[in-house]
Amino acid sequence: MRRILLLQCILLCIVMSAKAQFTLAGKIEYERKVNIYAQMAEMDNNEWFEKLKAQIPKFSSSYFDLLFDTVRTLYKPGRQVEQSSLFKMFGGGPAMENTVYTDLRTEKVTAAKKVYEQKFLVQDTMRKMDWVVKDEIRTIANFKCRKAVGRMCDSVYVVAFYTDDIPVNGGPEMFSGLPGMILEIAIPRLHTTWVAEKVDLGVPKDTEFVIPEKGKKVNEQQLGDAVRDGFKDWGKLAPRNIWWTVL
Repeated sequence: MRRILLLQCILLCIVMSAKAQFTLAGKIEYERKVNIYAQMAEMDNNEWFEKLKAQIPKFSSSYFDLLFDTVRTLYKPGRQVEQSSLFKMFGGGPAMENTVYTDLRTEKVTAAKKVYEQKFLVQDTMRKMDWVVKDEIRTIANFKCRKAVGRMCDSVYVVAFYTDDIPVNGGPEMFSGLPGMILEIAIPRLHTTWVAEKVDLGVPKDTEFVIPEKGKKVNEQQLGDAVRDGFKDWGKLAPRNIWWTVL
């Protein structure tokens, strides 16, 4: 009998120890890095942009925070960094003001997005992506992460790294759908990555989860239709602007 009780105690300790390793609430800071030179190379007036390269850093960095617990996430702009006016013109980029609230219980998303001067309030279900999990492993912000690949807008390749040590279905922007928190997203056709710099433990306050309220109310399909019509005369730059909008 004593041996059985001892064995049960050992098993309980193992289970409790395993559970203690999971991170169930906190704040993640992502660095969003855009390769400005690569974006400039896709534009028509390459000669003019070549002259500007000496005045513009190759990469633009901005920061976003993701608050999370087991039932909700909130992605929003994070700390500001000092940048020159010229750098802001070319490096600021779109989607700088995106705020995305996700209710994991109802699988509903509310996202505030600004497309130039027009504000949209996207209300829809969580985005479904057909992720394919790969064998590659890397460490991000001290968490072991596994690679997964998927597509958005039918043809835009997306690479993600997620950790099941944070068993929350979330990630930057409106990306989710993997068995753990996404700590890195790369979209090669946007020359952009989102990488978690740090994960702060602790339960965010209820007052920090502010649900966006302002903007023209649309669902994802309606937003996509609106921006496609708005960018129809932008030539080869139109697809990239659409992809940025529907992130």
